[in-house]
Amino acid sequence: MSGGSGLTLYDYGPAPSPRRARWVLAEKGVAYDRVEVDLAKGEQMAGAYRAINPRCTVPALKLPDGAVLTDNAAIVRWLEEMRPDPPLLGRDPMEKALCAEWIARVEAEGLMAVAEVLRNTSKFFANRGLPGPEDHAQIPALAERGRARAAAFFKTLDARLAQADYLAGDVFSAADIAAFVFIDFAAWVKLAPGPELTALAAWRAAVGERPGAAA
Repeated sequence: MSGGSGLTLYDYGPAPSPRRARWVLAEKGVAYDRVEVDLAKGEQMAGAYRAINPRCTVPALKLPDGAVLTDNAAIVRWLEEMRPDPPLLGRDPMEKALCAEWIARVEAEGLMAVAEVLRNTSKFFANRGLPGPEDHAQIPALAERGRARAAAFFKTLDARLAQADYLAGDVFSAADIAAFVFIDFAAWVKLAPGPELTALAAWRAAVGERPGAAA
């Protein structure tokens, strides 16, 4: 989506983290200009992008006043404040608390688990065991731990979604965006929920029909 708002999203199409930002922008109906930062070519490490985001990560959202947000938590919070409808971080104190809890859990127990596998096994990430401007050696032993953690988190999500339509209750939220992206990201390392996780499958089918899922 482009034009009009004065927002610029620094993005990389295949990566899971910027996909979350694109989905939030789509749900909010916010227009933006998009700049591709090709991670495969290492453009995130180059001086031009490093000057925009010294963390050398995507997404980054440049605001109309020139400020740059470099984390999904900051991006969704800013958008929620600027355009409250539709709400993606909860409508009341309990929903807001549950949304915050599940976003944190998806990131720590799901997305980071898959990243452990990918960054500690892929030749592409040699000496890049962690994102950011500093080099970190791969630790192959972490990959098996990551696989176990991600597989366990599929079951955690299924158990929650057997109790509620969405992670934060009866309304779609940014927590569901993060969880959906986690499941797709897990496929990168050949992990997928088992067919016995029926609540998770039903939720995934419903959420996958949202227009933002294709953002």
